[in-house]
Amino acid sequence: MRELTHEHTLARFDIRGSGLSDQEVCEQGMEAWVRDLEAVADSLGWKRFSLIGLCQGGPIALLYAFRHPERVDRVVLYNAYTNGAFTSGASERSSEEAEALATMIKIGWGRKSGAFRELFARRLSPGHSAEQIDWWDELQKITASPENAVRLWRGFHEIDVRDVLQDIHVPTLVAHVEGDAMVPFELGRSLASQLPDSRFLPLKGANHILQLEDSSWPVFVGELRRFLSDGPATPWSSAAEVGELTPRQRMILDRVARGQSNIEIAQALSIASKTVRNHVSAICSKLDISSRAQLIVQAREKGFGTD
Repeated sequence: MRELTHEHTLARFDIRGSGLSDQEVCEQGMEAWVRDLEAVADSLGWKRFSLIGLCQGGPIALLYAFRHPERVDRVVLYNAYTNGAFTSGASERSSEEAEALATMIKIGWGRKSGAFRELFARRLSPGHSAEQIDWWDELQKITASPENAVRLWRGFHEIDVRDVLQDIHVPTLVAHVEGDAMVPFELGRSLASQLPDSRFLPLKGANHILQLEDSSWPVFVGELRRFLSDGPATPWSSAAEVGELTPRQRMILDRVARGQSNIEIAQALSIASKTVRNHVSAICSKLDISSRAQLIVQAREKGFGTD
């Protein structure tokens, strides 16, 4: 949230049937969700804006962009997909799994014990702690009732925007975590391949929701800033600046571009973490870059960390 409001005004809302939105609703589904987005956008009075859609929010944002291209500047999608497990063409296995999870949600949503509790936490964050599981339990209880959670789950898997993707001509950044267990990585790659004006950003990791300590967090933040800015990030003034780096610094820069932390780089190169930190500081100084996130973006533009 802090990052999204760093240089932008952010408006967000809870999907109907959850959070601070009305809990008792007659209609759920794609048409209702897009109408809600239209209502929020109209109430704000913004003529043009960018949309960010996480998971099922992705296809909702895309359908809005398809219907209102004159209002959408850019779209950012994170761990999103084109169609759910209850749509035509979905594999039998994914449909059966989604159906089984619907039953587990009905039985175990918000409870402090049971198989669903552990399974849900593992799919969201494989390396979860006991404290995180307790947090998810509490979040479930205050977010939605078990009945609404099941309705939403089924609705999310009935989403299908495949028919409109080729007609969406809005710059789109499609970011997806490679080990995401909630929305498989290949679904994100497939989504990006079907959007005419998109760029795919694979992110290392397994957490459905990136954490600040994840190595991919600065990569995502850097790319997000660049994409949402009015113009490209300030480029290195010349190739000569890269040439000023020592072989060791170029090696470290390549690993920084891959989203590795100082500790990870130190372990890989068998040097002290403090030494890596000093090298990174020297690299930033030579290239006139003020933050690690900016360094990652610029390095990837120059071909580091991309093979």
